[in-house]
Amino acid sequence: MTDQINSLGLKSRPEDTRVVVAMSGGVDSSVVAGLLQRQGYDVVGITLQLYDHGAAVHRKGACCAGQDIHDARRVAETLGIPHYVLDYESRFRETVIEQFADSYLAGETPVPCINCNQTVKFKDLLETAKNLGADVLATGHYIRTEPVDGHYGMFRPVDLDRDQSYFLFATTQEQLDFLRFPLGGMTKPETRELAHEFGLEIADKHDSQDICFVPDGRYTDIIRKLRPEAGDPGEIVHLDGRVLGTHDGIINFTIGQRRGIGVAIGEPLYVVRLEPEQRRVIVGPYEALLTHTIRLRDVNWLGDQDIPEEGLQIFAKVRSTRPPTPARLACEGGVYSVTLTSGEAGVAPGQACVFYDDEGDAARVLGGGWIDGTDASNGGLTMSEPAFSNAAQ
Repeated sequence: MTDQINSLGLKSRPEDTRVVVAMSGGVDSSVVAGLLQRQGYDVVGITLQLYDHGAAVHRKGACCAGQDIHDARRVAETLGIPHYVLDYESRFRETVIEQFADSYLAGETPVPCINCNQTVKFKDLLETAKNLGADVLATGHYIRTEPVDGHYGMFRPVDLDRDQSYFLFATTQEQLDFLRFPLGGMTKPETRELAHEFGLEIADKHDSQDICFVPDGRYTDIIRKLRPEAGDPGEIVHLDGRVLGTHDGIINFTIGQRRGIGVAIGEPLYVVRLEPEQRRVIVGPYEALLTHTIRLRDVNWLGDQDIPEEGLQIFAKVRSTRPPTPARLACEGGVYSVTLTSGEAGVAPGQACVFYDDEGDAARVLGGGWIDGTDASNGGLTMSEPAFSNAAQ
């Protein structure tokens, strides 16, 4: 089975090559450490302590705290590799949790796992790996990288059910050249089989599912604790201007939401827009959610060519759970936009739009950007369901 693992692409012998493995305590990253150790690399495991809640210590689906740190230690002992736990709590709070709360207050739907990859893991941890003399940093994400014109390109994995490219779009070219993702050519069942083969006690451990720093799954509780004003009441207003009721905080609503709105007029209603400054929740019919053009900010471009004036035909993902769909990427005056050929319902500011050159498992990731706004049929900004479940195990 090891012939399915991507080569690290290094010229030095394995025993002369130091690899730092980001070990979360889950199955995926543990197998990466086991594979590289078996191949003879000088493997060093690092686990980041990102937060600390008592409730998260034994919760299924948590990561980066309590039980998971203990699991990572046990895996390192089983494999016979050195292992270090680094306290990144303050950095994680500053760059991920605080930004998560502020994004919701601004009427956005954030994707905190992308922020974590972009800052704590692929910036701070990567620099730590270099300081330890590492030649590469390896993680358990399901993504493939391959040499392209002297650099590494990012491609979707063989197991599209585990594709994590949506959460890695912000990886820079410099970071990509230093990173390795050994599981990109494997399926999850194959990974678990290897975990059993290595004798790891976590071989059947559950995958992370929700936001790691929300121990009970109620993200609104975290936001209210950090930003008490998040619970300020406001009006629920129909697109036609009718005030239908009141609410106790816009953070309780996401674009596309139908259930639990708290008002009824005899026809289906959906949340179609959030107006944070006025604390208004705008509702209307489903067709008001349709979006064709998306405006982007903080675009990370990984393609080989510049975007032509007439635009570039691509495939785009606006949700982690949806396949890439045909679209056109344009850049005019430094402003990026994506036009979705078939349109999409409930696209949210604060989420990501990721670019691909194709739609299959051979597709290359061309980059992506944060959704800043949409030109929806209702003429305003829309939001959708949170996009979580991306943590490498």
